[in-house]
Amino acid sequence: MASGRFPGKSADVAINNWTAPSQGRPLCVNGTPWILYLLEECVDNIWEYCSVVIGLISMFCFLLSTIPQVYEAYRNGKVEKAMSFGFLLFLLSGDLTSFAGCYLTSQLPIQVVTVVFYIFTDLILISQFLYYKIKNSSSRKNPALKWVCFMWCGAGTLALLALPKLIIDNGSHLNTQSPASSKSVEITGYVCGYLASVFYLCSRFPQIHKNFQRQSTEGTSYLLFALAMMGNGTYGLSVIIVLPALKGSKQTFIIKHLAWLIGSLGVLILDCFVTAQFIMYRKNISAKSSALRRIPEVEPLLSEEEELTVL
Repeated sequence: MASGRFPGKSADVAINNWTAPSQGRPLCVNGTPWILYLLEECVDNIWEYCSVVIGLISMFCFLLSTIPQVYEAYRNGKVEKAMSFGFLLFLLSGDLTSFAGCYLTSQLPIQVVTVVFYIFTDLILISQFLYYKIKNSSSRKNPALKWVCFMWCGAGTLALLALPKLIIDNGSHLNTQSPASSKSVEITGYVCGYLASVFYLCSRFPQIHKNFQRQSTEGTSYLLFALAMMGNGTYGLSVIIVLPALKGSKQTFIIKHLAWLIGSLGVLILDCFVTAQFIMYRKNISAKSSALRRIPEVEPLLSEEEELTVL
């Protein structure tokens, strides 16, 4: 299973590099040690090596993408006016379905931890949105609101920290199922991957509409979209660059990854529209900032005529 935000392992690429099993376990003679240890993939040529490295760069970009927005929301304090709640919900839905696909297709521990981190940052963004919406809509301060938010985030953190271990420990039973049942579970996992791509693609439309409605991008961090563009671009490159190393059908490989390639390319194009909005509306933000910085002139207490009358 793979997606624009969650690149998966390409077993159909690396499986041909394994040699005959020794004592029940296949050997990877010429594989790269750190890739074999970290991703359990036998990579023995430059094309597959570049694909793995670029894929990890893509994953790293997605890991960092939401952190600037968390900081911007904290700094600005008006995230409910800047961000579309639909954007956040679609993003969370995509990560939840990606997580389900990750579990059903028995992905690697590093990928389980990665998608759990995605869900964690989504919950932080949604919690910030709701916190500032309630806080800014209320005319009086509510100290309990901050504590409720902290307790919610703490409980969510503990639950998400425990999830990877539970998934990894309980994931072994999927491998002991009958072939028919295992095939059904795998298909369900790939369907979840397709749904995740659709959710990620749909997430941009509410935010683009919100920016257009406000004629401003103030309160949103461009790094969120810039890092997502880098992540989607490098993900697509990691899939394409491995084609020369394929020993099987290239057409089958492309079809297998087509949904995620379309999802990544679609999100990349939509993020270009968001980039255009940041450029177009930058003048509005600059004009507003200069207006706030401008010191108003102090009018005289008495006009010249009034001063003469007093004299």
